[in-house]
Amino acid sequence: MNSRLIDKLATFYDLEPEIEDFGEAVVKGLSSEHKTLPCKFFYDLRGSQLFDEICELEEYYVTRTEVNLLKENAAEISQCLGDNCHLVEFGSGSSTKVRILLDALQQAAGYTAIDISRDHLIASCAELAESYPGLAVSAVCTDYSEALEIPALGSSSGRPVAFFPGSSLGNFDAKDAIVFLGRVAAFLSQSGGGLLIGVDLKKDEAILNAAYDDAKGVTAAFNLNLLVRANAEIDAGFDLSGFRHKAFYNADIGRVEMHLVSTKKQSVTIDGKTIDFEPEERIHTENSYKYSLNQFAGICQEAGFISSKLWCDADQLFSVHYLETA
Repeated sequence: MNSRLIDKLATFYDLEPEIEDFGEAVVKGLSSEHKTLPCKFFYDLRGSQLFDEICELEEYYVTRTEVNLLKENAAEISQCLGDNCHLVEFGSGSSTKVRILLDALQQAAGYTAIDISRDHLIASCAELAESYPGLAVSAVCTDYSEALEIPALGSSSGRPVAFFPGSSLGNFDAKDAIVFLGRVAAFLSQSGGGLLIGVDLKKDEAILNAAYDDAKGVTAAFNLNLLVRANAEIDAGFDLSGFRHKAFYNADIGRVEMHLVSTKKQSVTIDGKTIDFEPEERIHTENSYKYSLNQFAGICQEAGFISSKLWCDADQLFSVHYLETA
């Protein structure tokens, strides 16, 4: 494990997966019968920047609805978190939503951001630490879906509270969501901590389709950036003009699916292995599961959480939950 200061403002722990892991994942996913690429690799620096753009789109209701819920209920949420909490954010991105919580809290013991995008993580945490000079800020570059290793908490006296905004839980299927939440619950149960989590709700199919296939094509660029990254990092040689973005809500399964679709018969060679694509063949890149409130309550119960508070917008688009260990 590697740790250092970021501009003397925050502590950085480098647990980043090696580039070889990315290459292996690409070859493995594209060699399967139904081709896939792991969505966790969306978030290199360019991918993170594109996702920030997505969050500002008119069609993408998720961010603005969640932000409004956090702002409108900040006082009540801060009472749940407690002033002496150490916020631990999974998939922190630009660390923008946590500012709402930090502003509402009288005093926080610390903040730890966890993200897989190394450069974006360093930049956002340095900026946050400068904005909150009295706050102990740490950054951990790791894949939180694989293991929970949070070295920054060893020196913190605050009660840890996990923060998982943006409906990122939807990237897990139901079984994996329970496993992940179970690990979080086991970690928090040792200290009596809680979890503040954003959950996207089932809604009209047209709203969901537009949110993941915007008119400006930003989500398409975000999806195609996986191939850009593969070309840059593992010399994959994808013809970017030979693939198009496709996203749709699969009502039978209750999830939005994102794919890259081959527009022609073509081949790509990666590390000596040739992978063939037929016209209209898909690479499945992401799922985003949507829940009813009852469905999410069932998952929480299986994972070892109980719901303490729930906040939802008037249109029932999105929900924010504060959970405690059972």
